[in-house]
Amino acid sequence: MRAYDSVYDRIPAPGLVADIILILHSLIVVFVIFGLVLILIGGWRHWRWVGNRWFRALHLLTIIVVAVQAWFGLICPLTIWEQELRRVAGQFYYEISFVEYWLGQFLYYDLPWWVFVAIYTLFGVLVLLALWLVPPRWRDS
Repeated sequence: MRAYDSVYDRIPAPGLVADIILILHSLIVVFVIFGLVLILIGGWRHWRWVGNRWFRALHLLTIIVVAVQAWFGLICPLTIWEQELRRVAGQFYYEISFVEYWLGQFLYYDLPWWVFVAIYTLFGVLVLLALWLVPPRWRDS
């Protein structure tokens, strides 16, 4: 192994692995956003499954991790791994966060990082509010 090699240089099919990470990252974003939507609709419609404590704990933990990363100016590890794998594969990669890049692409806006910190924080507050509005079931009954 050469001194400048990284662990990413030893991964077979780095472009494919980067695509898998991108899909996983996208699913996490969908889980956070649509999870809250389903919790609120489910509370209104009395869907029992939205009170599942494991689902709710995972949902809350996910947005807490995202918000804390934003507060400290950290880029998500999934973004870092995907970028490095794309670099090794000789593919295009972006130098900002996953959400900032794709949201910017979707909306055609180049927004400052603090906007994303505010969005993540607000979303986290909404998830906490949903815990109060649609409380999770702590016992199976």
